[in-house]
Amino acid sequence: MRETNQSQVTEFFLLGLSDDPLTQKLLFVLFLLVYLVTVLGNLLLMSLIWTDSQLHTPMYFFLCNLSLDDLCLSTIIVPQVLAHLLSRNKIISFTRCAVQLLLSLIFGCTQCVLLAVMSYDRYVAICNPLHYSNIMTWKVCVQLAAGSWTSGIFVSVMDSTFTLKLPYQGSNTISHFFCEAPAMLDLASADTHTTETVIFIMGVVILLIPVSLVLVSYSFIIVTVVKMKSAAGRLKAFSTCGSHLIVVTLFYGSATLTYMTPKSSKELKKVMSVFYTMVPCMINSVIYSLRNKDVKGALKKIATKNFPCRLGFLYC
Repeated sequence: MRETNQSQVTEFFLLGLSDDPLTQKLLFVLFLLVYLVTVLGNLLLMSLIWTDSQLHTPMYFFLCNLSLDDLCLSTIIVPQVLAHLLSRNKIISFTRCAVQLLLSLIFGCTQCVLLAVMSYDRYVAICNPLHYSNIMTWKVCVQLAAGSWTSGIFVSVMDSTFTLKLPYQGSNTISHFFCEAPAMLDLASADTHTTETVIFIMGVVILLIPVSLVLVSYSFIIVTVVKMKSAAGRLKAFSTCGSHLIVVTLFYGSATLTYMTPKSSKELKKVMSVFYTMVPCMINSVIYSLRNKDVKGALKKIATKNFPCRLGFLYC
């Protein structure tokens, strides 16, 4: 599975997370469950937001964008990982690898900005509730969402272009479970300093700046909530933002470790990749559904409408 030094590599071999057969089977079951929950949860959440007029608010508009992003990011990576876990042939063509690299970066980078936008939305809602409707107009919401997707596409194109333009003429074994820029750079047959610099700069733009905005937003939120006289109000505010903080910490922490710390262990980076490509995609829909009264209310209305009680001893 190696090409001569004079020819460009046309396919890559993905080592995956483990070469132990039993571990691979366990990972297959685990990742399959994660993917099913991700697909069903995000499709359900998007459907509820789309059909229930009470959820046509800025917060749920951004949440719908996040669910779409999660669904796409998971679909770009997980099915290929599942196929490789059950197959001895863990080969992916250069073209498919390039497409996976580009698309996974688009959806991953877009999520970085979307999470920051959602934190700003929560900041306005909690710290400036009287002016919320004037600040978060639908025009502003659409612009923020469009800006998130545009930023994700720009950064991904930059990272992918500088990564893929490098010559790959030696080993074609990627120590990873999918095509990710840091892992591919280890195989390049030329100096990667320029590419690593570009990836670091793009990481500052798409990771450190958004996470800084998140920290600033939540600093103001915490100060505002602490000053609230009502204990019920404080509890509601913390409950609303708690789920978002869980996702933010998990996603930004693992992604920053992978892209902003080049000297970190390859095995650690590989494991961390799971925590920003698979886990957040699953838990986003779960925590926003189970911890949200509006979403549960919308689900109950649809269930009652489609499956009405027909027996007197049943309660809707």
